[in-house]
Amino acid sequence: CILCFVFYVASVGNSAMIHLIRLDARLHTPMYFLLSQLSLMDLMHISTTVPKMVLNFFSGQKGISFLACGLQSFFFLTMACSEGLLLASMAYDRYVAICHPLHYPIRMSTRKCLKMIMGSWMLGSINSLAHTVYALHLPYCQSRAIDHFFCDVPAMLHLACVDTWVYEYMGFVSTGLFLLFPFLGITASYGRVLFAVYHMSSKEGRKKAFTTCSTHLTVVTFYYAPFVCTYLRPRSLRSPAEDKVLAVFYTILTPMLNPIIYSLRNTEVLGAMRRVFGMFSSIK
Repeated sequence: CILCFVFYVASVGNSAMIHLIRLDARLHTPMYFLLSQLSLMDLMHISTTVPKMVLNFFSGQKGISFLACGLQSFFFLTMACSEGLLLASMAYDRYVAICHPLHYPIRMSTRKCLKMIMGSWMLGSINSLAHTVYALHLPYCQSRAIDHFFCDVPAMLHLACVDTWVYEYMGFVSTGLFLLFPFLGITASYGRVLFAVYHMSSKEGRKKAFTTCSTHLTVVTFYYAPFVCTYLRPRSLRSPAEDKVLAVFYTILTPMLNPIIYSLRNTEVLGAMRRVFGMFSSIK
């Protein structure tokens, strides 16, 4: 089953990235602490949807309890919002490191890095809890067959027998706060970074900075583009089939591709892999 393979690759890749950063002392920097949190979020993100899909596939049953649906919705939204904020923090980290290197130890101290991480988790959880509680308290008097492969709140709203325009408006505002604004911040940060990289005198430094930034931009594009297309469009311009296709990117493909992108395009991560695997082989 393709889903089993994707889940296996994502689980192994993100778990390996977390342990690699934990074991290698050279990666104990704010940039890689943030990256380890991204891997943790991706691991939890894909674990929220894919195992249930695989279970449904092999069992032939497509049902899910009301409580399990609420939990799935909560964890999915938490990871989605938290990861958006974390990617903005990673962009800020690169901006300070390249544009203000002398101020980096102060602006990106361990304490501030931990505050960014905790803030991402807390804000994502609070926002997710509000959305989930609202969705679970709606009266569903029509069919309870969700036209999606997981309990996505917009797909659940189609089944409600009350007017949900208030929630749709608040959902639009929430998407702007947790996705659009961070994306604009990321764009502004990398605009400044690319301008600074272009004026670097060192060819080696310019190449290293460009490689690091292009890696982040690749991850950001894969993550934000499908989300923006799904949640910032009016419901009248969306279809369940399109929503499901776009959801495959941010729920399945992105968590699988992120550790691959960061490992293959980052010389420090590749060096850490050689050191750690070399240590393991010497132990054997």
